[in-house]
Amino acid sequence: MVEIRKPPLEGLRVIELAGLAPVPFAGLLLADYGASVLRIDRPLAHPHDGKPLQPTADLLTRRKSSVAVNLKSSDGQALLEAILLEADILLDPFRPGVLESLSLSPHQLLAKNPRLIIARLTGFRRDGQYAAMAGHDINYLAVSGILSQLGRVDGSPYPPANILADFAGGGLMCALGILLALLERTTSGKGQVVENNMVDGVGYLGSMMRFARRNDLWNRPRGQNLLDGGCPWYDVYPCKDGGHMAVGALEPHFFRRLVQGLELSELDNPVLREDRTSWPAMRDRFRRRFLEKARSEWENIFNGADACCTPVLDQRELEDVEKEQRLPVDLQASPGFPLDEKQSWTSAGLAPGTGGPDILDQWFGWKLGRDLQIKEGGLIKINPAKL
Repeated sequence: MVEIRKPPLEGLRVIELAGLAPVPFAGLLLADYGASVLRIDRPLAHPHDGKPLQPTADLLTRRKSSVAVNLKSSDGQALLEAILLEADILLDPFRPGVLESLSLSPHQLLAKNPRLIIARLTGFRRDGQYAAMAGHDINYLAVSGILSQLGRVDGSPYPPANILADFAGGGLMCALGILLALLERTTSGKGQVVENNMVDGVGYLGSMMRFARRNDLWNRPRGQNLLDGGCPWYDVYPCKDGGHMAVGALEPHFFRRLVQGLELSELDNPVLREDRTSWPAMRDRFRRRFLEKARSEWENIFNGADACCTPVLDQRELEDVEKEQRLPVDLQASPGFPLDEKQSWTSAGLAPGTGGPDILDQWFGWKLGRDLQIKEGGLIKINPAKL
């Protein structure tokens, strides 16, 4: 029997400067595996005074707390510096130069806390022609070269929502960088700056796509390759009831089981299968056959079969039927926090000031009124010398 230990990141103090999508996702990963994450929000009218506030637009707030701090004021900067003296990780979502403009340059912060890990995530690279430009996931994906490889042959490049750059190439890569820095800190005893950008992050994710341009796997125009919708046995097909089935029968033995299930065994011909001139007709045969039955009927036919043919489930039916979402990595001896049914499907959000004073009390023993006070909608540290 495996002895269950504490979550792997328990005891780590993480400061997340408020942002949207990539950095909050990195913070969410850290929080789900045990870190204590405190989000620093902008000052608002009534934070920390007990009056209810609305959550911000950030939905990735599970297990996090918040304080509102005016980082443009010297008092707010002094409070953050005091917190960072004992913190482990700072998550910086700002464009290049913003942290420095707040008198919070990494050089200064590391001089005061050499163990601090400062994770800085930008969209574009910090150098080059796009460094000072604003952008979003689609822009980072575009200049990485990956967007040019996504989409159908008869259409424009098509981005898969904001999954690739914001979350995979951004937040997830940022979390990886933090874990590498934490591992290195166990030997050196020192923190460091971890610089991530979404262009390089998503470009790295696309390594195989880039390399495959040199061989038959991906050496044709967009939408005409094996894995980008060009191949009839690696595609999505509509069903009679409006549902869809996903087909990925790449290997010959899986393809054989696919065409058997479709009652199209005459297509199980290796020569025909590899003849690209036959693909349009084969795709049409597949399309017409899938349209003859409802998705549930195809599910019954292929359930348990090694045909690499599965239903395209939507989030609503997953929520209604399966209920459960799980963390991405299961550490058997030191697991992260499990997700209950509510946490799997909804986010309560996080209003500025929620839970933050309690966290500062737990971390440092600071209390409102004695060590902290509210000034112009933001929390500041009381200077004992001025009392």
